[in-house]
Parts: sequence; structure tokens; C-alpha cells
Amino acid sequence: MSYPARVRHPALVPGLAVITLLAAVASLMVGPVAIDPARLWAAAMGHGDYVATAILFDLRLPRAILGLAVGAMLGLAGAALQGYLRNPLAEPSVLGASSTAALGAVGAIYFGLAELHILLLPALAILGGVFALLALSALAGRSESPLTLILAGIAISTLAIAGVSLALNLSPNPFAAMEIMTWLLGSIENRSINHVWIALPCIALGVALLFMDARALDALSLGEEGAQTLGVDLRRVRLRLLLGVGIGVGGAVAVSGSIGFIGLIVPHLVRPLTDRSPSAVLLPSLVAGAALLTLADIAVRLIPTSNELKLGVVTAFLGVPVFLVHLLRERRLW
Repeated sequence: MSYPARVRHPALVPGLAVITLLAAVASLMVGPVAIDPARLWAAAMGHGDYVATAILFDLRLPRAILGLAVGAMLGLAGAALQGYLRNPLAEPSVLGASSTAALGAVGAIYFGLAELHILLLPALAILGGVFALLALSALAGRSESPLTLILAGIAISTLAIAGVSLALNLSPNPFAAMEIMTWLLGSIENRSINHVWIALPCIALGVALLFMDARALDALSLGEEGAQTLGVDLRRVRLRLLLGVGIGVGGAVAVSGSIGFIGLIVPHLVRPLTDRSPSAVLLPSLVAGAALLTLADIAVRLIPTSNELKLGVVTAFLGVPVFLVHLLRERRLW
């Protein structure tokens, strides 16, 4: 099981990488104040004017990095979960990771902890994601069936959503409720380099853990018994998957808020261009997720509105039609 995954189109990953690079550069240039390439290059080299340098390093560079990192994590997590659970509708929210991370962040806002220190909100969101995987392990017990994880994840996600709704219902003032709703809509606007350092270690660890079992996901396509026959330790695979999704998605949600549909639609976009094995979808999903979220973040800046649209709203409007089209086209090929 050490042979490399086959890709139907060899240019898939390089092509996605080029699109991602162009999207990252565009993210640095586009905004309320446009920065042309020459001015951008001068600022990056330390020879630009003060305004361009401040915009680049204080506002747009952290935003671009987070767009790439969060999108990559969500895309990879969706591909890994769809392969492990053998369910084309699987995404991070299926295991409750996104919902519990959101609950942790909402708790920080509701109890006023977010005002005490900038790190408390993302820290509680990450703890929420870790709590999800601990609760999943406890509820699933020794069962090795993906169905058990799905049912446990639905229970945890439902409880977390109920907690968020309760916080909104009991908000001490309308400003707290508005802040909670704004965070739940998802955005990477006004993020600083501190947010980058919070998210990147968690995302890097999550990515590493999910890639460790790429070939085990292929074996699981034969079923649990078939995978065990090939020497796959299902308990270790499940533990690494839960850790990867819980820590990685928790770190992503901690700085971006709730952003849906990236983990759901990205694997469906890239799967027809691969041999459809779960391992072959992982890397393209990571790169495509980074590109898609960055492009969506550019869109929220270009769409003319009185207030900047929230990223989660744009991904939902983009995701639903794309997902439905691919669902109708590919439903017999999964």
C-alpha cells in the first residue's frame, strides 16, 4: 500500500497551485484601496510608501494567509471525512467539530471573555474543537463503524447548535447578540498577524495527521473487514482522523468563524479529475480549498454593498448551486 495515488489529469495539482497563487496575489491587491503590482512589489521589498506598506502587512497579508490556510484545512478535512465515512455528504460539521468550535467562540463573546484578551476567543474555539473529538471518542467507544461516528457527531453538533441558539436567546444586550451573529456568519476581515500565529500551528498539525492515513482511506473503501485484512489498524486511523479534524478545523474556525460548504463541495469539484480513490482527492482538495476560499474572500470585497458581505454568506451562495449541479451529474459515479 505504498504506491502513489494515480491522478487522471497530471496537471491538476500544478494548475490548482497556479490558480491559488494568482488568487493570493489578487487578494493582496484588491480592496477599498487598490494597490497596483508595482506599488505592491515596492511595499513588499521595503521601499514602498507608508500607506501601501501598512495596508499590505497589517491588513491584507494576514487576511490572504488565513484565506489560504483556512480554505486548505476545510477542503482537506471534507475530503478525508468523505473518504473515511464513505459518505459524499460528509464535512467537518458532520463530526461536530465546526459546531463545538463555534460554541466555544460564542461562549467567549457571551461571557465577555473576548474583551479581556484577543487570544481568549480563538483559544476557546480550539478547545471546543478538541472537546468534540473527546466526546466522539467517548460516545463511539470501541466501535469501529463509521456509522457510529456519524450518529455521535450529529448528537454533538445538535447540542452545540442548541447552545449557540441559547446564547443568542439569552444575550444580555442586542450588541452582544449582533457580535455573535456577525462571528457566526464567518469572515477573515480585520484579522492581524496574531490570528495567523494562532491558526497556522493547529492547521499544520491537522493537515499532517490527515495525510498520514491517506492509503488507509483507500483500504477502507473495501469496508472495515477488507481494510483489517490489509493490515489497517482502524482504531489508530480513527484517532488520527478525529485529532486532525478536531485540531485543524478548530484552529481554522477560531479565527474565521463558521464558514460552510467549502469542505462539502471542494472534494466533489476535484474528484472527477482524479481516479476517485480517497487518497488521490486529498492534495487537490487542499489546494482547491485554499483557492476557492481566497476567491470568495476577494468577491466579498468587490460586490458593491453598503457593508462588506460576510464570507460564510458568499460561500453558501456559491456552494449550494455548485453542489447540486455536481450531485446530479455525479450521483451514479460515486
